[in-house]
Amino acid sequence: LQPFGEWCNLQPKDAAKMPESAWKLLFYTLSWSYGIYLLFFTDYPFFYDPPSVFYDWKKGMDVPTDIAIAYLMQCSFYGHSIYATAYMDTWRKDSVVMLLHHVVTLTLIAASYAFRYHNVGILVLFLHDVNDVQLEFTKLNVYFKHRGGVYHRLNDVISNIGCLTFSISWFWFRLYWFPLKVLYATCHSSLQLVPNIPFYFFFNALLLVLTLMNIYWFLYIVLFVARVLMGQMQEVNDVREYDVEDSKKTTTAKKKEAGFQLPSALKEGVHLKNGLVKDKRL
Repeated sequence: LQPFGEWCNLQPKDAAKMPESAWKLLFYTLSWSYGIYLLFFTDYPFFYDPPSVFYDWKKGMDVPTDIAIAYLMQCSFYGHSIYATAYMDTWRKDSVVMLLHHVVTLTLIAASYAFRYHNVGILVLFLHDVNDVQLEFTKLNVYFKHRGGVYHRLNDVISNIGCLTFSISWFWFRLYWFPLKVLYATCHSSLQLVPNIPFYFFFNALLLVLTLMNIYWFLYIVLFVARVLMGQMQEVNDVREYDVEDSKKTTTAKKKEAGFQLPSALKEGVHLKNGLVKDKRL
C-alpha cells in the first residue's frame, strides 16, 4: 500500500499513515461483514435474544466451525496489533491505551474460546467492529483530500459525513447496545441460566475494562465535536492523529518562541532586505 500512497502524491505525513488505515479498513470490513452473516443470516439468535448466548451452555461444548473461523481471524489480528502498535504504527497520544485495549481484547478472545463463551464473543466483536470500519474509512478520506498539491472537496465532504456517523454509531453500538445486550447477558442472565458459572468475575471484569476504554475514547469524540462546533477546527482531523513527535516539536517551538524575544528597540532597528538581516543604526 505504500507505493499506492506515493502514486497518489499524498502529503508525506499522510502517505506514512495511509497504509495502516487501509489495512485496518480491509480487515474490519471483512470481519464485520462476517459478523453480520453469523448474527443475521444463520440460526444464531444472539443479537435479538442476548440471554440465548448461555442456552444449553456446558463445559467443553463443541465450538461451531463458522464461529471458530471468526475467532481465528480475530485472534490473529489482535495478536499482530499488539506488535504493530508498539513497533510499526505511528505513536500517538492514546497509544498506551490502545496497547491495553489490544491486550484485553486478545485475552477475552482467547479465554472466551477456551472456556466456551464464544457466543458472547461473537456479539462483542460485532458491536465493536462497525466503528472501526467507519473510523478507518473516514481517516483515509482525510488523508486523500490533499493530494498532488490539490484540495479535493469530495473527500472532505465524505470525511465530514463519516465523522458524524462515526460519532453517533460509537455511542449507539458501544455505549448503548453493548451494556444493554452484552453486559446484561454476562452479568445478569448468566447467573440465572448457569448457576455457579465459571470465571464469572474474571470475564465481567475484562468486559467492564473494555467499557471504560470505550468511554475514554468517547471523550475524545466529544472533544472533537466541541472543537468543530466552537470553530476551533477548520477541517476534519482525527483527534488522536497528533503523534508524540509532532506534539514535542510544537511544544519546543513554542518554548523557543516564548523564551527568545527581541527588545522592541532592537526590533525597530533591524529589518530584512534581500534575505539578509541588517541593523539600520550600524
